[in-house]
Amino acid sequence: MMGSRGPDKKPNARRPVPQLPGRALLWLIAAFVLLLVPQWDRLPLWLPLACVGLAGWRWLVHLGRLRLPGRWFRGGIMLVMISAYLVTINGGFTVDTAASFFVIAVGLKWIETRTPRDFYVLFFILTYLAAVNFLFEQGMIWTLLNFAGVMFLLIGLQILNAPDVPNALMGGWRRLLGMFVKTLPIVVLLFLFFPRLAPLWSVPLVSGSAKTGMSDSMTPGDISNLAQSSERAFRVAFGGTVPIPRDRYWRGLVLDQLDGNTWRQSRPEPYQRLGRVMNDGGVGELGPSEYDVLMEPTGQNWAFALKGSAAASANVYESGDDLFRFRRPADTPVRYRLSYGHSAGAPGALTSAEFRQFLQLPSGGNLRTRALADRLRRENPDAAGFIDQLLTRFREEPYFYTLRPPKMTGDSIDQLLFDARRGFCAHYAGATTFLLRAAGIPARIVTGYQGGEAGAGGDYLIIRQYDAHAWVEAWLPGQGWLRIDPTAAIAPDRIEMGLQQAVADEGSFLENSWTSPQRYGDVALIRWASLQLDKINYQWQRWVVGYQGQTQLDLLSRLPGHWGLKELGYFSAGLVAAGLLLAGVLSALRQRALVIKDPFARITEQWHQLLLRHGIEVMEGETPRETAERVARAVPAAAAPARSFARALYNHYYVGSGGGESGDQAKERDRLKRLLRATRKQLNTKN
Repeated sequence: MMGSRGPDKKPNARRPVPQLPGRALLWLIAAFVLLLVPQWDRLPLWLPLACVGLAGWRWLVHLGRLRLPGRWFRGGIMLVMISAYLVTINGGFTVDTAASFFVIAVGLKWIETRTPRDFYVLFFILTYLAAVNFLFEQGMIWTLLNFAGVMFLLIGLQILNAPDVPNALMGGWRRLLGMFVKTLPIVVLLFLFFPRLAPLWSVPLVSGSAKTGMSDSMTPGDISNLAQSSERAFRVAFGGTVPIPRDRYWRGLVLDQLDGNTWRQSRPEPYQRLGRVMNDGGVGELGPSEYDVLMEPTGQNWAFALKGSAAASANVYESGDDLFRFRRPADTPVRYRLSYGHSAGAPGALTSAEFRQFLQLPSGGNLRTRALADRLRRENPDAAGFIDQLLTRFREEPYFYTLRPPKMTGDSIDQLLFDARRGFCAHYAGATTFLLRAAGIPARIVTGYQGGEAGAGGDYLIIRQYDAHAWVEAWLPGQGWLRIDPTAAIAPDRIEMGLQQAVADEGSFLENSWTSPQRYGDVALIRWASLQLDKINYQWQRWVVGYQGQTQLDLLSRLPGHWGLKELGYFSAGLVAAGLLLAGVLSALRQRALVIKDPFARITEQWHQLLLRHGIEVMEGETPRETAERVARAVPAAAAPARSFARALYNHYYVGSGGGESGDQAKERDRLKRLLRATRKQLNTKN
């Protein structure tokens, strides 16, 4: 017996997949790939490849070469990707891992995208992905990339809603450009004047991903590895004279405990409760003895400063030993201000505990180095004489500064000083500190950066990761901590001219960084372009990304009336209200202009006004035919001309006769005018 389905219907027939417009889908996929780029260095390699593969699968479905997976197959793909995700994060949960999970969700959405509704869901999800990208990348290039991704999304949305319109792509770009031009002034005004209040809470963005930068410990090879990176560490602008290269020692950490071959801090960094976000420490004009530092995110709470500096902004404080710290980890670019040239005053004596701390050495090992220290100390009972002779030894004997030091194990300091005689700054700083301590002279290692190249125009210095440096400080009675840099004795070019000149003969500068512009710094055009781009990014970071509460108040305080938060609030509210009012007025004027321009719209408006004068209200959203029927009920004598008028109006706008030649339109217009006059005559006769 035949069931109710009918003879031609199969119970398990597969429903066809609704086809989305191919061009709209392609723009959506392009936007997705573009929005993945800012996260490429945080996502595990398999994840973006898998997501792009799933998006490609959806495109092949559109081409008819594949089918969308069924429910169980989709479940299997989801299970595999989530399992890989759990293995990758290894139980950790950070902002990075949360963003990775969100990307997985976006990728999986591609293999269930069937209908325009799914397209809209993906559109909004990808718009949110663009916002998530700003948590990690706020540079100008990344901002433009995000902006381009959102533009691709909007183009795809327009094509989805009008796939058959001729020149839909060019028309879409014209509309987007028009919207951009119209809204840009309002956006700029709101950016400048809307109150930029710091949040009442703080959410750390420190992630589990590795960051390029100084570590809180030092093993001899660490800094030489860091020297192969040309990434920016920070930029510095001075209000007065820029220090000469040999005075550009940017202090970051003091390492005073030797554990085998690794130097560490004997006192770990104190725990800091998370403070409120305050990344705009540099405000107002720089004084002649002040300097601004714009530091890249490190995920650590230490700042870099010249010796003899003092805090000049509230987001940084001195923690002792001419070291400075933030009140929260530097998880985003941070700007702070310091003043320099301060005298520390007369040094006090070390306590007995400090004396032991800065003489600490392992109980055994490196016997030849210990013997050398004993001999030099016997020859130079005075600590200053010992240091002078040690630096003379480094200067006159065949010691070499290199980024390719030989591997040294066991008694590595003995091997460096007596056998290899080749090392990097960390090798020589560690060996010098060992010698000083073995001779009974308190000593410690300082790590940070040394040098910096001038930016375009000479307005600021750029300090890069390859400027990372380690040097030594020795305690001399009556003088306090004295800087001793064995690198300056072995390779003075490193201090005066930078790393590239110091290792020019061996060709090891950025030897593994083929794409770095700094590798080709001897090519004038590449160097010029690199510095110009850096200057643009520097200004972007300072005046756009770094435009926060204090910077805003400082800028607006220069306006007449000395604006504060209250004035900003009033102005912002008024600006929004004025913008809405202007938009309404322009919309009304545009509608009026369309009515005036379209003769058929003018005749329709005259018909509506005629009916209103005779007490027949025109209802909102009513069709011409419905209006004509109400005219017929109110005034039966006017039924015929009213219905004919409505029918002619309908034919013009909806049947397509309005697209005919100008002569046909003139005939239609004349006919409507006649019907309007006939309707007016019947209504007047009734009255």
